[in-house]
Amino acid sequence: MRRYRWLAAIPTMGMLGGVPFANRVHPYVLGLPFLLAWIVVWVVITSLIMALIYSLDSRHDAEIARAAAAPPNHSSSS
Repeated sequence: MRRYRWLAAIPTMGMLGGVPFANRVHPYVLGLPFLLAWIVVWVVITSLIMALIYSLDSRHDAEIARAAAAPPNHSSSS
């Protein structure tokens, strides 16, 4: 099983779990209410995490393809 796929749960926990913490209008962050800024930051973090998962997934698939293409090692011990 590819355990790194569990990284996809982090944005959900951050966005939904952090709402009670971030549910404020003041202070403003770059002109946005704090809650809206919180959500925007988590959207960006989600993109980064998904890119990381994609990279790890591609690397894993490449290793499997390389192993399948390699000729079997038939070394006989005499």
